[in-house]
Amino acid sequence: MLQSLGWAALGTGFTFGMTTLGAAMVFFLSGAPCPRFQKALLGFAAGVMTAASVWSLLLPAMERTEALHIRPLWLPAAAGMLLGVLFLAALDSALPHLRKAPSDDRWRQNALLMTAITLHNIPEGMAVGLAFALAAGGEHFAGAAALAIGIGIQNFPEGAAISLPLRQEGKSRVQAFRSGMLSGIVEPVFGMLVVLAAGWAEPLMPWLLSFSAGAMLYVVVEELIPQAHSRTGTCGFVTGFLIMMVLDVALG
Repeated sequence: MLQSLGWAALGTGFTFGMTTLGAAMVFFLSGAPCPRFQKALLGFAAGVMTAASVWSLLLPAMERTEALHIRPLWLPAAAGMLLGVLFLAALDSALPHLRKAPSDDRWRQNALLMTAITLHNIPEGMAVGLAFALAAGGEHFAGAAALAIGIGIQNFPEGAAISLPLRQEGKSRVQAFRSGMLSGIVEPVFGMLVVLAAGWAEPLMPWLLSFSAGAMLYVVVEELIPQAHSRTGTCGFVTGFLIMMVLDVALG
């Protein structure tokens, strides 16, 4: 068990490190960003999250459903995605009551964005942790390493997608970096938890993956796309979507 936990910590530690590096991009941008750049950034985040929802979450959820011989095949993906949407909608309704300034729409948007990406990191951390625990340095190590590299590279723009908007909100660079970094800490935590509870966690993976996809799609449609609506925002969306699609297909 200790060996499996060690390998899980190694794999998820790498993916967490990549989120941290992405969040650190906030230290390399100076001054207040222009409105056009803000729209491009929001569009980029929307593209990243849309592609990740499909290739990193929904399609793997269906593959795991088929491997587990669950019928009908579409049920965990559809129901899990709907639950994710409902969860974020309920959180969206509750957020104004959690802050003294209900009109602070940017704070609300960033809170939803961070919540969605953090939820998305939970099943990814579980997948990497379980893969490394099963490999344990043996013949399946190459596959586990490829999975960690693919998810880690995807995590880089996600860390930036949290820290940069928080900097625009007026947070200090350190505060924005900390928030982006903490969105990825769930990966090593849940990666090691899944090793301790491997017996019951695997059947839940299709539901967890699709739940995260629904949460991310809610944020994209409700918050990011309306605010990014412009030619610049569209270019940002396409760029983010293409990057994540290529990474998922090439490294998945």
